[in-house]
Amino acid sequence: MTTATKKRAPQTQPKAAPQKVHDASPEAIIEMRGIVKKFSNAAGEFTVLKGVDLMINKGEFVSIVGKSGSGKSTLLNMITGIDHPTEGQVIVNHTDIYTGVSESARSKWRGKNLGIVFQFFQLLPMLTLLENVMLPMDYVDMYDFDLRPVRALALLEMVGLEKFANKLPVLVSTGQQQLAAIARAMACDPPLLIADEPTGNLDTRSADTIIHIFEHFVEQGKTVVMVTHDPSLTSRTDRNIILSDGELIDETVSRSLPQLRHRHMLEFTKLVQRRFYQPKETILSRDETVSHFFMIRKGNVEVVLQKPRSKETILSRLGAHEFFGDIELLRGGKSIANVRAGSEPVEVLMIPREDFSRVMDESPITVEAVSKIVQKRLEQHRMADPRRVKR
Repeated sequence: MTTATKKRAPQTQPKAAPQKVHDASPEAIIEMRGIVKKFSNAAGEFTVLKGVDLMINKGEFVSIVGKSGSGKSTLLNMITGIDHPTEGQVIVNHTDIYTGVSESARSKWRGKNLGIVFQFFQLLPMLTLLENVMLPMDYVDMYDFDLRPVRALALLEMVGLEKFANKLPVLVSTGQQQLAAIARAMACDPPLLIADEPTGNLDTRSADTIIHIFEHFVEQGKTVVMVTHDPSLTSRTDRNIILSDGELIDETVSRSLPQLRHRHMLEFTKLVQRRFYQPKETILSRDETVSHFFMIRKGNVEVVLQKPRSKETILSRLGAHEFFGDIELLRGGKSIANVRAGSEPVEVLMIPREDFSRVMDESPITVEAVSKIVQKRLEQHRMADPRRVKR
């Protein structure tokens, strides 16, 4: 064969847009599965996120906290698609945002599905507030051209800036710039709003306005995830997720013992034993030696006093993120009442006595807080059975 055959260059398939994940939880808007993020520099390789598993449901208002360097911003970058995980899967709104997805496709997807609010506003200085809010609609080509300024003005009105629509960012206050940034984040009506220290540069009054707006979004069915260092703001969210050294602290641990240092919370997270009890099943019997500190993850328990030849007395009912076993561990002795599961199955987390005592020795503020609860419960028990409770 004398005629040369022209070789064709191998063709590569273009990367597809983000794909729906069929096994995603129907309630979840964010699922992170085994997320690891490693960075390399001249000093070597270091791991910022260490196998993070996280689920956030639709309609939740969630705060993410942690010390500087704990991995908060990296975690947000995984959710928004700004950065890539080294390992693991990120599913946002039932969509895998990394597997086989190009940067341009992910950017378009992000524009339609996420609103992002930064600490330093990131408004374009040469555009008016109205034009800044219109920009995301132009980028992803949402809404008719003539409707975009109408929608942008309505969003500015929602945050109280309609009178400043035609002003440049430099001509309004920092609080007003952040309000404009929030209006811009909602331009394409995304189901999820991500905010990175949105009140970090604002006074208390402006910060309160921002949180009220976020609460309004949640009432409308949106999901808000906010990184913050302000305890007064975390108290207003549905959930408070704590990162420590690239790992998530168990939320039952952090809510049961909020006075603990983060390193102790993380230690308990790694130490806890999980156990399930069926309705009315006994967890602790009266006069039993208590070898664990118990925290309730799901369900409720009943603290019951059973007197001879008389009906039982339910001293108290404890629910999720409350604890028991504290009286016996802090003051010594055996269980002073029966503890059983309530009318529904119960899941508890258990810390061995030795580990609980060791950490309490290092956290006097936690001992003080728990002791107040111990004293209150002892008073309840004493009123019910004064002969048996003498501690």
